[in-house]
Amino acid sequence: MALPSGKPVVCPVLIGRVADLQSLRSLIDQARSGAGGTILISGEAGIGKSRMVAEVKTYAAAQGFLLLQGNCFPADTSCPYAPLLDLLRSLHASSPLASLLSSLETLARDIFPLLPELVSERTIQPSGLEPEQEKRRLFAVLSTFFRQLSTVSPVLFVIEDAHWSDSASLDFLHYLTRRLTSHPILLLVTYRQEETFPLLNGWLAQLDRERFAHEVKLLRLSRSDVDTMLSAIFDERHTALDMRRFLHGELLDTMYTLTEGNPFFIEETLGSLVAEGDIFYTQGYWNRRSLAAMRIPRSVQEGVQRRTERLSEEARHVLTLAAVAGRHFDFALLQQLTGYDELRLLHIMKELVAAQLVVEESDERFAFRHALTRRAIYLQLLARERITLHRLIAQTLEQLPAALDAHLEELASHFYQAHEWQKALDYTRRAGEKAVQLYAHRAAINYFTWALEAAQHLSSPPSPLIYRARGQANEMLGEFEQAQHDYTRAMEAARAMDDRVGEWQSAIDLGFLWAGRDYTRTEIWFRQALMLAESLNDPALHARSLNRIGNWYLNVEQPHEALRCHREALALFEQLHDTHGIAETQDLLGMSSYLGGDLIGGTTYYRQAIALFDEHGNGAGLTSSLATTTLRATTYQTDMLASAASLAEVLSEAERALKIARDIGQRSAEAYALMLLGLCLGSQGEYSRALATDQQALAIAEEIEHRQWQAAIHTVLGGAYSGLFALPQARSHFEQALALARETHSLFWTHIATGYLASASILLHDYTRAETLLHSTFNPDRPARTMGQHLIWGAAIELALAQGYPQQALDIIDRLIPSDMQTDREKRGLRVLKLRGEALAAWQRIAEAEIALKAAQALAITQGARPMQWRIEVSLGNLYRSQGSNTEAELAYASARRLIEELASSVTDEALREHFLQQALAMLPHAGLSSPVRSSRKVPAGLTEREREVVVLIAQGKSNQAIADTLVVTKRTVETHVGNIMFKSGCSSRTQIAVWAVENGLVSKVETEPAT
Repeated sequence: MALPSGKPVVCPVLIGRVADLQSLRSLIDQARSGAGGTILISGEAGIGKSRMVAEVKTYAAAQGFLLLQGNCFPADTSCPYAPLLDLLRSLHASSPLASLLSSLETLARDIFPLLPELVSERTIQPSGLEPEQEKRRLFAVLSTFFRQLSTVSPVLFVIEDAHWSDSASLDFLHYLTRRLTSHPILLLVTYRQEETFPLLNGWLAQLDRERFAHEVKLLRLSRSDVDTMLSAIFDERHTALDMRRFLHGELLDTMYTLTEGNPFFIEETLGSLVAEGDIFYTQGYWNRRSLAAMRIPRSVQEGVQRRTERLSEEARHVLTLAAVAGRHFDFALLQQLTGYDELRLLHIMKELVAAQLVVEESDERFAFRHALTRRAIYLQLLARERITLHRLIAQTLEQLPAALDAHLEELASHFYQAHEWQKALDYTRRAGEKAVQLYAHRAAINYFTWALEAAQHLSSPPSPLIYRARGQANEMLGEFEQAQHDYTRAMEAARAMDDRVGEWQSAIDLGFLWAGRDYTRTEIWFRQALMLAESLNDPALHARSLNRIGNWYLNVEQPHEALRCHREALALFEQLHDTHGIAETQDLLGMSSYLGGDLIGGTTYYRQAIALFDEHGNGAGLTSSLATTTLRATTYQTDMLASAASLAEVLSEAERALKIARDIGQRSAEAYALMLLGLCLGSQGEYSRALATDQQALAIAEEIEHRQWQAAIHTVLGGAYSGLFALPQARSHFEQALALARETHSLFWTHIATGYLASASILLHDYTRAETLLHSTFNPDRPARTMGQHLIWGAAIELALAQGYPQQALDIIDRLIPSDMQTDREKRGLRVLKLRGEALAAWQRIAEAEIALKAAQALAITQGARPMQWRIEVSLGNLYRSQGSNTEAELAYASARRLIEELASSVTDEALREHFLQQALAMLPHAGLSSPVRSSRKVPAGLTEREREVVVLIAQGKSNQAIADTLVVTKRTVETHVGNIMFKSGCSSRTQIAVWAVENGLVSKVETEPAT
């Protein structure tokens, strides 16, 4: 099948099966060297066995194999040697070699009359042997023929569809299998697992016992694999974002549910949709209509029809009822519907199982082998016939002794399909509420849509609650337009009913929805909600409205106003003893504190919120709080602020937040958690993992069109690329972030992106652009209060240093740090300490510079912020070197180099890794990095435990006598150890031993003192 663009369908063997394919290629390589063997490829019809064989044949042909293939057909089970004769006839028809044709004619004479058409003489007499002797003779002749072929070139011998093979062929294949191990012959056999017969089962068991075969069992594609397959099919002339919008939601869900990951069914169904115009290509883009009435491919219909024609009348009747009942159905239900006794119904079910239409799941439950099979049978019914049967099944289910909740979804579906509108309204509403509780949002949307349709048929006024519930499910899935439509309809319905509380709720919902896109629209809806709450004189609604207005204030860079609103809301919730409201408000207070620049105070709020969310099982609140608390560590977004935890501590919280977001199916929360996980990883120097994580986050944010998260993720991606010195990529991401932040009117993200972009411009030596960016945002006369403002101040300090104005940089730092923090380094951010040390060093205030840089070094180590640590080590090295303290400088540079190499080793992109190494190592003095002594030093693996202890003490600056006193040994013994250490390390002095110890990780820089 090919799509209208002419693009062929992607070969599914390459999706989710790379490991299997690699394994088969390895077996081909072994066979080429003379170690032949047997491969079995099994799986259901359409799973991709033939395509896997095609890939194997392509690879084998490239390795010089002679390809032989015989196929089995349904009529061959009673035809001796059918696949072998098919193979030999194909070989005769396709071979251009005279020598091979001559060998084939000789073989035909030896096995006459199996291939009479290849024998020119008609005077050949039968062998006259007994049947069993004749069989052994034929086996020997055929085996010799194939082995002779392998003396010219290795042979790949393929037998497809062995489930239709005759017994003689299976016997010969077993005979041949036992003789392949010393010949360059590879036998490859395919079969369908669901259509094996006793002889084939026995043959397979023999191979298994004798360990002659390597089996590859092809399974159905996972949902992720189906997603990949669809993306590959429809990627022509599409941007990634257009692609995800087209594939997201209904198409992927419908295709996966209906085809259950069978590649053939996927292709056939897509072909049917394209042929019928349900999927079409227009104006350079793929598009689709609603897939509610999915057509069944003709190939599937014909296959089902062939199977049902062979059934008894009773079996067809039961199959029809089962098709209306659903993909899975209960034995007890069929008994109630048919009135058959157990033995009679069991006999019918065995007939359906034997026909490969139904499978047994348990002693009480059966299912159709494929969802497409069930749908093909269902669509053969007349519309009125379906309605009648759905009504019968719904009424029967209601009478079953099991609780109604156990059949809630089935009752909703059957009463809706039966057009029993009152019961449909009741059951679909309840089923939708249950789906929401289970985070099955797409199912919830379907149930609520049915409920609204049922209400329309009953001429009932539309319910704002149902519209709102469907809007929430759409919002969770990132379907903005659908959610906006539902919330608007909910508001209209509430106004029509004079439901002021419902109107308030719709205003809140619309404000929330617009928060991901445009804060101007957000303010309009939240202020409308606040006015409604005040007019209703309802303290709970008033508190919730205050929280929303407070969050809006935060995003327009007014954190003090935000805190005032949230504290007022908290007081109201506490008076009401509303723990849910208290938890949400604590979360918002934490966010306001964080973004307002107070990580320590914000963490206190978040701990209380997390405890309450955990206690009440609030997954949405929990994932948000856990993800945001990662900011309390020293990330490259918060390193201008005093931290409240290490990166190692917060990483597990980010991972838990991501798991919860995925469990509850909230797409925006998943993007948010991925973003902050990527931020943590990048801040630790796990660059490859960080970039991959952030790209996943960006794909989701773009797919659901959450512009605020897109802006945020671009800043995090830019930060990771900046850490790798990939500055053009970093600048591109920061520019995209700034454009999106301005589009959403989020002043907070505008300042964050501006600070990042200014810093990147400075690293690119584009000081003019940095000045332009800072001119409109940096005001040294107004204190930096928010996280974004701190980043802008950080860029201003960097610009002053880059332009050679250290006093100006110090002035900015002094204005940034309040007077009560001037002597408390614990309350300063890591980057502030580093910049202060560099400014003091440039101003030749050496002692103060060393204190600041050492404080920064200790904080970076405690935080696990390796990218900042190596830069601080370089600054310390430069400071010591400028003072002629070469030993200390060498130790600092050695520590920096070790960290740089550690970070580079985890970068999987070779170009990025080499560029990072080149740029980072260029910051170290070349003379200190390429000395002959260092290049000849050995790794520390040869040291004894005692020698390692001596190395550490040397690095700490202790003399031989001090070491002897510490270890309670003689000075002579220490001298012996020192000599051994110099020999093993290649060092010639105690200073070199100290540097070597730092480079090889035996001690950290902070453990060392000048060696004597």
